[in-house]
Order: sequence, then structure tokens, then C-alpha cells
Amino acid sequence: MTSQLDPPGTTRTTGPGAATPAGGPAPAGHRLRRAGLAVVLAAEVMDLLDSTIVGVAAPAVRQDLGGSDTQIQWITASYTLAFAVLLITGGRLGDLFGRKRLFVLGAAGFTVASVLCAAAPGAGTLIAARTVQGLFAALLIPQGLGLIKAMFPPRELGAAFGLFGPVLGLSSVLGPSLGGYLTDADWFGLGWRTVFLINLPVGLLTVLAAGRILPADRTDRTAGSGRLDPVGVLLLGLAVLLLVYPLVQGRELGWPLWAFLAMAASAPVLWVFTLHQRAVLRRGGTPLVEPSLFGKRAFVSALATGLVFFAALSGLLLVFTLHLQLGLGWTPLHAGLSMVPLSVGVVVGAVLSGGLLAPRHGRRVLHAGTAVAAAGALALWVTVGLGGDGLTAWRLVPALLLTGFGLGLIMAPFFDIALAGVEESETGSASGVLNAQQQLGGSLGVALLGTAFFGRAGDDGFRSAAGWTYGLVAALLAAAFLVAFLLPRHARPGDGDH
Repeated sequence: MTSQLDPPGTTRTTGPGAATPAGGPAPAGHRLRRAGLAVVLAAEVMDLLDSTIVGVAAPAVRQDLGGSDTQIQWITASYTLAFAVLLITGGRLGDLFGRKRLFVLGAAGFTVASVLCAAAPGAGTLIAARTVQGLFAALLIPQGLGLIKAMFPPRELGAAFGLFGPVLGLSSVLGPSLGGYLTDADWFGLGWRTVFLINLPVGLLTVLAAGRILPADRTDRTAGSGRLDPVGVLLLGLAVLLLVYPLVQGRELGWPLWAFLAMAASAPVLWVFTLHQRAVLRRGGTPLVEPSLFGKRAFVSALATGLVFFAALSGLLLVFTLHLQLGLGWTPLHAGLSMVPLSVGVVVGAVLSGGLLAPRHGRRVLHAGTAVAAAGALALWVTVGLGGDGLTAWRLVPALLLTGFGLGLIMAPFFDIALAGVEESETGSASGVLNAQQQLGGSLGVALLGTAFFGRAGDDGFRSAAGWTYGLVAALLAAAFLVAFLLPRHARPGDGDH
């Protein structure tokens, strides 16, 4: 899910001569700023729904189009992987060509790609279209927050950004339920294809409204902030692919030697990327990522914590819906509605954490959240084991509420704490990296936990596979609990004890 952060390329400074977001803010605010906020939120909702809505439709897709277990994983992972690879670059492109222009282009491309997904004649074509969808989402999403900062005067920014949490949080957790309803409703005999066609009216309205409502922004094509770093893009993309591709494909191919070599090569390629970013900075250019960020223990720890947490979250959502449909034979609607308690837990936990607990207790809320979510995952394991083939949605409610509540506790304070030790001049770059890490974590979770689930299911059946995977989710959350000790205790130094 997309976080409430500054987009890449935005510099937050204070005092005379402070830098401003691309687009140049008007002190009185853009005349149509509230309508513009609605346009940006609509785009964010499209992205979040596509990140979560597809998993529940995956079994229906396989039944209709065929394909292997691995291809089911790629239908989800290809979107988030493409998004993660190009997300940071998308912010730089907004600096170069203008945020409004990139927003409209991204929304139009996303809408066309959604139609291509709905029209896919086979699993391979669908995966390719999902990849294109993710690439256009990476152009679209980084522009939104920069446009909001350009449209609203400083005194109104807090209220504008305050709408992101409830709208985006609700969209992300209701995605599976909506996906189940659309798949089961079978409008016009289209079945799962309506999961993608739902983007058509929203996307067209977003494109038309953006062209009329969003303010035109200025660009400086000769400024350092506008130069692209194609070598950096290639190195970063290669490092991600070397890690994720063999994780997804390895089991189906019998875990050949090259799969392990590729995963091992990911770390040195990432190190070369870091060296390249430092070289770009020495030459007076603008790197994709500020190299100084990697020297900050708190920020690097936040990357590790977030990567593990979002991997656990995405893997859990995928495996849960697959188990209910493939293992228990539930309909997509039944499986989607069964996730409502998880959604309720997330909303309650996020509201309680953001409004009351996180400002007072800081990092302790992260620890409490990971502990509660891990306990919920273990409770799911026990519930699945005891329920057997007679498992009902009602028996899942306590474990899902507990898991969702823990996840909600984590989501509210994580990004503020992650940025606590980052300098003002590094905030834009750090925000982009955290957003990309979130998407990469989702891809890794689908690859790792999806592979574990299907591997176990082939030997011991779906019930055993689901329980085993929920145990892995609890282990990942326990790892996040330990790494979180390296984070700052509070989002703002001086708040509470240190």
C-alpha cells in the first residue's frame, strides 16, 4: 500500500529561500484544490485496490486461463515488482517533465493496461499486462503528494494529508472483499475480468478531471534535479530481479544452481548500485537515492524492518485466500468476506495507534503490533489445524481480528519513526526508498510465502501448507520485532524517553 510520504524529488526545507515542491505553491492555494485532492485520492485508491484485489481472484483466473502455481504468484508479484523498480525513477521523471503531465500519463497508461489485463487470453499475457500496469502506477503515484503540496497553502496541508490515512487504509483492507464480490457476481459473464474493468470508469474520470483541475507545474530540464540516472535504474532493477525471479521460479524448476547463484548475486549488485550513487553525487549529479541514507543505522534498520513486515503482510493475504478457495472450495465472495474481520482489526489498530498510542509510546507500539500480529498468525495456524475441512468463517474471526489489530498498530507509526533520523534535505529521497521498499517487500512476500505454500501443498495438502505458512508469517514478524530495536524510540527526537 502507498504511504503518506513526500514523493521522491521533493525537498523539504524551512526559512528564507526554501525550496518548494515542483509546481510552485501559491500562498492562497489552488482555486480547485479540494477537487484536485479528490483526483489524487482516486488515483491512489486505484493503485491500492489493484495491489490487494487480485489475490482473491487468482484461483478463478487459473481455472479460466490455466497456468501453473508459479503463474498465480506472478499475477500478483509482477505488479508490485514493476512498481518497486520504477517508483523512485517516477519521481525524477516528474521533476523533469512536470508532475501534472506525468500524473495524466500514468493514469491513462494504468487504465489502458487494466483493459489489457481484462482482455488477456492467457496467463502469460495477463502477467505481461500486470507488469505494464505496475510501470504506469510507478509514474502515477509519486506525483500525487507533490501536487497536493503545490495546491494547498501550508495551513491547510495537515488537513489534506490527514484524509490519506482513512481513505487509503480502508481501500487497501477492503480490496479482497471487493475482489471476491466482483468475481462471484459474474457481471455480463465476465467473471474475474471485472476485477480489472472496474478501473476503466475510475481511470477515465481521473484522466479527464486531472487535465481540467490539477495545476500546471513548471519544470527545469537543465537542473541537476531533473537529470535521470539510467545506469542507477538498471542496477537497482537488476538487483531486485536477481532476488525475486529465482524465488518465484525456483520451486517449479527444481531449484537449479543458477537460482541460488542469482539470489546471492543480488547483494553485490546492490552494493555496486550504492557505489554508483556516490559517484554520481561526486560528479555533481542527482542520484536516485541519497548515498548518505545508507550510512544511517536507523534508516537502514527501518528498511529491514519494513521489508520483513510487508513481506509477511502480502504473503499472508495471498496464502489465506488461496487456502480458502483451493483447499476448502469456498467461492471468491465467501473468501473475500471472510477477510472482513482482518480489515476491522486493521482499522481499529491504526486509528488507536495513530491517534493515541504512537505519539506517546513511539517504538513500543511497533513492538506491540508485531507481537500481537505474530500471535494472531499462530492463532490462525491453530484454528486451521483444529478446524480441518469443516473450518467455518466464524471460527476464523478471533484470529483474524487479533492479526489485523496488530498490523494496524504497526502501520500508523512506522513511516514517521523510519524518517526520524533523516535530514530535511534527504527526506524526499528517503520517502521514495521507503515506498519502493514497501512494494519490494510485497513482491518478496508473495514469492517466498507463495512458494512455501505451494511446495508444502504438493506433499501434505492445503491445510498443512496453510498452517506451515502462517507459522512462517509469525517467524517473519518475530524477526521484525527484533530488528525494530534498532529504530529510534520516537518519531520526533525529544518526545518521550530516549
